[in-house]
Parts: sequence; structure tokens; C-alpha cells
Amino acid sequence: MKHILWKLGLVIFFLILSTENLECYGKEESLDEELFSGSAVLMDGLSGRILYEKNGQEFMANASTTKIMTCILALEMANLEDVVSVSGYAASMPDVQMHIREGEQYHLEDLLYALMLESYNDVAVAIAEHIAGSQEKFSDLMNQKAKSIGCVNTLFLTPNGLDATMNNKEYEANEEKRFHGTTARDLALIMRYCINISSQKEKFIEITSTSSYSFTNVEGDREFLCQNHNSLFQMMEGVISGKTGFTGKAGYCYVGAVEHDGKQYVLALLACGWPSNRNYKWQDCKTLINYGDNTYEKVDLEQVVKKYENEFYASVKEGIRNGLQEKCDVRLIRKNPKESYVLVKPEEKIHIKIHKKELMAPVEQGQIVGELIYYIDQKIWKKEWLYSEKNVEKINLYWSFRIILEKIV
Repeated sequence: MKHILWKLGLVIFFLILSTENLECYGKEESLDEELFSGSAVLMDGLSGRILYEKNGQEFMANASTTKIMTCILALEMANLEDVVSVSGYAASMPDVQMHIREGEQYHLEDLLYALMLESYNDVAVAIAEHIAGSQEKFSDLMNQKAKSIGCVNTLFLTPNGLDATMNNKEYEANEEKRFHGTTARDLALIMRYCINISSQKEKFIEITSTSSYSFTNVEGDREFLCQNHNSLFQMMEGVISGKTGFTGKAGYCYVGAVEHDGKQYVLALLACGWPSNRNYKWQDCKTLINYGDNTYEKVDLEQVVKKYENEFYASVKEGIRNGLQEKCDVRLIRKNPKESYVLVKPEEKIHIKIHKKELMAPVEQGQIVGELIYYIDQKIWKKEWLYSEKNVEKINLYWSFRIILEKIV
């Protein structure tokens, strides 16, 4: 009888476990069907953790969402007071245009507002040529920056996101051409960089969250008024930044960032409908944010680390210490951790492991002495270097003589 009850209990346990897994799986499967986007990513903006993705690593055209990269590069590489001269090539760009004219001059700061609020294609090229000399050279800078941010499947050919292709036999042996595009995951990484990591993040947010902006050319004979077309600002509170986009190849696209319910989300949507479905992207944004709010909770990383505080020490061989019988230890510290929390599901468990190097004196303050590894449900989430809190000198004759003398006395 006991044997039968034990088996029955085991069966019930596994049924409960499988039901929980099915509920979680079913929730994400249902979300796939709810979304209009062909590709979508919801990211924890602070930690960079992917909370949800639908075809998130599929390479696709991304239209004017490209301009967030153009803007952040301009902010980082140039001076806002720079005077930009318009070339004939820049002035020839197709709609959407500000209708700048060859030979005109504008201040870079004014053009960045025009770029991000009205999404002018001619302005994007004028900025690119000012910074790099040509659109092609600026595209190289864009791709280099994308790689440094962590993008793994991005190819930017234009600063404005207009559809373009190039010969790229190295990309894939059986495909001679590759088009301008990225993935929803890479696009989310770029937006996270723009609002949280870049040295120019405050100015980027200021520009992209401005409702309207007016200016003139340097000559003062033309006036312009730019309006922000990111409708999400009017639909909900907590919107930080965002950029829309559309081309015939890309469809409607959007990348943005929102603070909601104490959490920061970055959203990237590609191929989210074609005319006349321009509002699909806003519905998808709301769907993703609701999913994040209902599925994830905040875990304070400092509290997680605090549980392991006794392990943040490493022994140093032949290091000077207080006495002959004592061990020489150095405290391991983190340097300016970027994230204070991470979003996890209630059933997910987070823990850390500390890998320490074998240390031999001398050890310098700030020297890398170990690695902190975070795990979520036994999978590595991220790693951080650990550093020595202080200098540790090597045992010498003076120290040895002093310790022996103290023992004798």
C-alpha cells in the first residue's frame, strides 16, 4: 500500500511540474500569435536580459530605426555647434525630406532634432558626410559601433535606413548580395546602449523625447518646425525614447524604451504590418509591456551578492600580514556594477559563483583577481571581473625580522 501511495505521489508531482511548464510555454506561444510583428524582442533595459523574442535573431530590413545609430554616433563623434554644409548628394535623397539645398549650412544640433523627430532622409546623409566624409565611410563607422555594442547580425549600408544592397560574398557562399538590416535583438541592444551606456545618453534621450523643436539654417533665411511622431508618448506614461520606421521592404518598424511598473523595457519590432496598418506597432508595444509586467519580477542583485559576502576574499601567498600565524587575504570587489536589478520569472532561481585566481604577492590595488558568474536556472547569465581592494606587498627581510622580534618580546 505504501509503495502504491509513493508512486501516486510521484505521478502527481510530475503532473504539477509539467503543468507549470506548459502554462509558461503556452503563455509565450499565445503571445507569438497575438503579435502582428514578424520579429519582436522585449528586453530588460537595465540588465540587457532578453525577456521574450519572436524570430528575434532573424536578419530583416529595419528602415528608419537605423537613425538611432546615426544620432548616437554624431553625438559621440562631433560637436553640437558644428556647422554642417549640405552636399548635392545629401539634398537629392528621396522622401521623407526636409528639402535642404546644396550649399546651405546648418548647426549639427538642429539637424539631430530634425533627424529623430521628423526622420528626414536628406538630413541623415548630410550628418554622415559631415562626420565621415561620405555615406560609405560613415556606414563603416556604424557597423564598427554595432559590433562593439554586441550586435552579431547587423549590416548598415545607409545612415537613414533606406533599402540598399551590397555584394558580400564573405557573408554566405551561396548569396552574393546582402541588404541593409539588422535583427530585433541587435536593434534592442543599440537602443539600450543609447539610453543607458553611451556617454551621450542624456542628450540622446533629450532629443528623442522632445515634442517639438524649431530652428533656422545658419544663413537665417529658412525656418523649420519639427514634431515628434512617436505616438507612444501620448498613449502611456513612462516612455523614455523611441524611433519609428517604414520602407516597402521593412514594413512598419519601431524601437523604443519605456519605464513601467518600476521596470525598464526596451522593445524592438520589425515587419509590423504594411499600409494601412501603421498602428499595429503600438498594439504590439502594449502587448509586450503587459507581458513583461505580468510575467517578470525584479530581483535586487545587491541582495543576491550579499548572501555570498564571506566568499569575496582570496588568499595571497607570500603576502605581508599581521602575524606569522595569520593568513594573508585580499577582499575582492566589483567595479561600478551597471545593473542594480534583473527581471526574472517567479519560478526562476538566481545564484552566483566566484572563481578566484591563485594569487602570489605582490598584488596591486585594482588588479583583476577573480570572476563573478551569475546563473539563472543553472544557465550563465553574465560575468563580471573582480578586483583587489588593496595592495598586498611581498614578504621581505624587514617584515620577517620585525615579526620575530615581536614574538620574542
